[in-house]
Amino acid sequence: MASYGALSFGAAGNYNPNKDAEVTSPPSDGVSSLNFSPVSNHLVATSWSGQTLCWEVQSSGQAVPKAAIQSDKPVLCSAWNADGSAVFAGGCDNGVKMWNLATNQQQQVAAHAEPVRHCAYVPHLSMLVTGSWDRTLKYWDLRTPNPVHTQQLPDKCYALSTTGQLLVVGTADRVIQVYNLQAPQQVYKQIHSPLKFQTRCLACFPDATGYLVGSVEGRVAVHHVEESQKDKNFTFKCHRPEKDVFPVNSLNFHPQYGTFASAGGDGSFSFWDKDSKQRLKAFSAANAPIPCTAYSKDGSIFAYAVSYDWMRGAQEHNPATAKNHILLHPVTEAEAKSKPRSTTTRR
Repeated sequence: MASYGALSFGAAGNYNPNKDAEVTSPPSDGVSSLNFSPVSNHLVATSWSGQTLCWEVQSSGQAVPKAAIQSDKPVLCSAWNADGSAVFAGGCDNGVKMWNLATNQQQQVAAHAEPVRHCAYVPHLSMLVTGSWDRTLKYWDLRTPNPVHTQQLPDKCYALSTTGQLLVVGTADRVIQVYNLQAPQQVYKQIHSPLKFQTRCLACFPDATGYLVGSVEGRVAVHHVEESQKDKNFTFKCHRPEKDVFPVNSLNFHPQYGTFASAGGDGSFSFWDKDSKQRLKAFSAANAPIPCTAYSKDGSIFAYAVSYDWMRGAQEHNPATAKNHILLHPVTEAEAKSKPRSTTTRR
């Protein structure tokens, strides 16, 4: 196994080398998830400090704090409901709470035997899906206290992504399970990751024909669900400056252009076009990891955290001295829209 490169906030460099707008009053400990509302420019962040925070990002780029709640355990994941009126936040209290932003009230809507690593709201099913380290995937109708269905996983849930009828889960031991949400009670397909090392993140294609896989070893796989399209599958290296190896922490598709962003433990993010197999834009690396990212509903804003990503364990993290930042990059068409191959930057 390759050894991981190390970044720290004490290293030479800048946490904001791209001069992006900074969110005020970020979490006091590592940022674990970022999510934009599906209907507005409200941004939510969760944290290892137990904070779940919400800002409204204005047209000027300024982020105005709107609401906040506090848990006594780390919060690892978040998702919005379909109309943007509520946020789901889950983590190390082994459950997920629904936070009504209008009333600031919370209600527990999901429970597991171990921490909840990922959650996602499926609008066409009106259900919340939760993946846990207890080796289960659960579907929740928010009107009832018990799960509609509990799916046993082969190991702990490490990654989850869904769009349309496609849901993909990555577990320990490099297992990837694909579900067709028309029949969520059964696994549609199970494979081992095309990458040789542990799965770190997943992102479903916008057209639900496949998914991206990011690994701890600085590689991304572009993989299609059906065997008939296997000739379009490929893998590539990223977030591996010089001889160091850093994890791919986050993958997100642009909501308009269908290109995608990757972000990693090397503190950098890049925009890619999977169809032309090209990197569209590489951005300057911060002096600390990027653990999570999110596009706004129209793709005009790319939010990313500069914060510890836990790849080097608790011994490398001191919450008393570490700084945590959330930055907002204004996305231009020139950066994120597909181009003819001859005008893109080769990876």
